[in-house]
Amino acid sequence: MTVYYVNSATGSDRNGGTGQNSAFATLSKVESLKLKPGDSVLLAKGSVFNEQFDIKYSGTESAPIKIGSYGTGAAPVIHSSGDGIHSLYASNIVIENLKISNTGGAGIYGGSVTNWTVRDVEIAKTGLSENAGAVTFRSSKNVTVEDSKISGVKGDGFWIEKVAGIKLLNNTVTSASGSTADAVQMNDSSNILIRGNHLDQTHASSPKGVIALVRPTNAVVEDNVLTGGGFGISAQAGKNVAIRDNDISGYHGYSWSFAVGLGDQGNTRDYDISGNHIHDGAWGVAVSGPSGASYTRTNIKVHDNVFDDLSQAALKVDRPASGSFTNNTIETGTKATAISPSIVDAHTFTVSGNKTVANVETTLAAADAKVAAATEVSADSAVVAVHDNLKIFTDNGEAHRGNLLDNDSSDNDTLVLRRFGDETVGKHGLTLTGEYGDIHVDREGNYAYTLDETKLPDHSGHVSESFSYGINDGTSHHSDGDTLTVFIHLDGLLS
Repeated sequence: MTVYYVNSATGSDRNGGTGQNSAFATLSKVESLKLKPGDSVLLAKGSVFNEQFDIKYSGTESAPIKIGSYGTGAAPVIHSSGDGIHSLYASNIVIENLKISNTGGAGIYGGSVTNWTVRDVEIAKTGLSENAGAVTFRSSKNVTVEDSKISGVKGDGFWIEKVAGIKLLNNTVTSASGSTADAVQMNDSSNILIRGNHLDQTHASSPKGVIALVRPTNAVVEDNVLTGGGFGISAQAGKNVAIRDNDISGYHGYSWSFAVGLGDQGNTRDYDISGNHIHDGAWGVAVSGPSGASYTRTNIKVHDNVFDDLSQAALKVDRPASGSFTNNTIETGTKATAISPSIVDAHTFTVSGNKTVANVETTLAAADAKVAAATEVSADSAVVAVHDNLKIFTDNGEAHRGNLLDNDSSDNDTLVLRRFGDETVGKHGLTLTGEYGDIHVDREGNYAYTLDETKLPDHSGHVSESFSYGINDGTSHHSDGDTLTVFIHLDGLLS
């Protein structure tokens, strides 16, 4: 496991490269090496490299090849007439703490790669000669991009095509411009997680939108802030898609502009659209499609969202579809639904439990206060929660492990867990009532136990209580049961 140092200002390609005082000068010198698993290539901060960096060799899962930086000052910068970083077929790569700008092609391009992590990378003004955008992965597996910043690029912020296992976490994309540019474009990919990103297309020179998911399978889009564009999230033809707890606003420009759109480009099934704040745009959720097409739109659930300041209805359904619009909050002045009469007559898309309020900000503030109160837990060391992780058994008998409310991949696609026994999981999780206190489980699978000391028996030692629950994913009838046990040490609580 060797560390190679590269310094464009003080290095020399005649050096050995294995010390800061004997650094290489160019990336091409590194490319001439046969990097091995566990090797690192560190670029000196303050350095500027005017060349494409090709990554040709693979690490292993336990010993990835790392590309990073060292020293103090500004992050090292890669400029190139081609891509900034380019790789074909390399596996187990980590890229971090760099800046890539002013490239003719993509900032980072990976084709047929596996197990890549990109973190804390800044990408600006890329795709200048070919509208390539910032980050591109094709025909790959297990790619994570996190805590990175993309701005002022020509083309899509992210272009993802045929990737199995893609995570975009806590990134910022600002103004991805071009005639076909979205902040995020994903085609024919699966096991997708887009979480905690801030994607802003308000000032982008693009007629498109923020997130475009084309034929996604097993996708979760949650806790993002999406602003501007011709649309917020387009997920037109997908399977098992959850869009939840996002703030979507400022989408405009067209009579059809929507916060969430589906059903227009192929068969669509099993969508859960919940907990979103959708405002300052045209349509809210649009379930639509071309005339004469025989696409199916099945099990579309739109619930517990907040809609306000929309020029069109919160829900549009103008093509045959099955699903529900329930428990949503709509501010006065916003039309709740626009559903074709034939669909109303068919009774396939139910509407119930929705409410109209004068001011949604008051409603949102009250909901935040309720969640904070529900999740506040005493830090008393006398209470210990123990759990061995949920075991999920698919119908082919294969066991998988994961958090209570998480997705778990299998050969039979991801199981989207929606229920605990007979209780539906809300946008903030679920509270289970026990003998001595309550367990609250949030959407991340975190446990908060609140003890009611007045219910404890009057003796020393410890007691325990168990929370048993059954889980059904609500669609494919995969189910399982498990037990969460809490041990309460009375000696630390009773005097």
